[in-house]
Amino acid sequence: MGFWRNAEVRRALLWHLTAAGILTAAAFALGGRKAGWLVLAAGLVMTCISMLTTWLRYRRIARLAGEIDTLLHTGCEIGFAGQTEGELAVLETEIRKMTLRLREQSERLTVEKQYLADSLADVSHQLRTPLTSMHLLVSLLQEPGVSAERRSTLLQELHGLLSRIDWLVTALLKLSKLDADVVNMRQDPVELQKLLHDACEPLQIAAELREQTLSVKAQGSFTGDAEWTGEAIGNIVKNCMEHTPAGGRITINAQENPLYSEILIEDTGTGIDRADLPHIFERFYKGAHSSESSYGIGLALARTIITRQGGTVKAENVPDGGARFTIRFYKGAV
Repeated sequence: MGFWRNAEVRRALLWHLTAAGILTAAAFALGGRKAGWLVLAAGLVMTCISMLTTWLRYRRIARLAGEIDTLLHTGCEIGFAGQTEGELAVLETEIRKMTLRLREQSERLTVEKQYLADSLADVSHQLRTPLTSMHLLVSLLQEPGVSAERRSTLLQELHGLLSRIDWLVTALLKLSKLDADVVNMRQDPVELQKLLHDACEPLQIAAELREQTLSVKAQGSFTGDAEWTGEAIGNIVKNCMEHTPAGGRITINAQENPLYSEILIEDTGTGIDRADLPHIFERFYKGAHSSESSYGIGLALARTIITRQGGTVKAENVPDGGARFTIRFYKGAV
């Protein structure tokens, strides 16, 4: 019944019958009774064939519409069985592709939504610890009779916690920009010596206070963003400094060859625990030897910056002790 409720079907049937009637009348007038009956029979047969073909096409469209409705309401997949040739089959295939693509996008949005929820939970957890300590320090400062020396110590601890929160918020903002793909990485020729010098210069004083030796040796260049790459290298060097004892060394060697530009960062520290190696670049991951002040975000930021420029970064242990980070920026043409 739904087939005959279609206005286009009724209109097509009316045109077929009208044309058959006109041709039949003409045949009776010009060719006699036999010609008239013959034209009438041919017109009726052609009308029936046209309606049958239209009905089969209508049924296929109705089946496809039902499958799409099932997909939208139940999530069941649409199969590709029973495909034939023809324009309708092409349309059916394209609709199936579109529904599959929409489903993939929906699943991707679900994954991203869960990732956002997990990230917010991690950020909340990372901020809660220093904020709790700050509340405690403020309470201690408000106690009556606090000596000047004690007040100075508490204020220094409070300042340190504020600096940690400031660094965390800044790093998270940088990560969010990279995740949102709103950062335009520059593609400039950068001298490796200048890149490493600028990245390590702010860390020289901290290395001296830790009684550590920070040495740089580089030659060649690479094509990329000097500012963001310096941020990544600085985070890796900071990680090496945290895991290197007093009297240890952090060495950085960089060189260029016809295939890639390579930066090797090595330390003489405790190395990386074998269980931590697969997860060391994950966000908020803290290894077995991580310090209390570590957030587990510096290496994740470094990897994101490097991979966004088409580079790779690998962490491993040095046979003689310590950790090694290998950064490579491959060239587009050899």
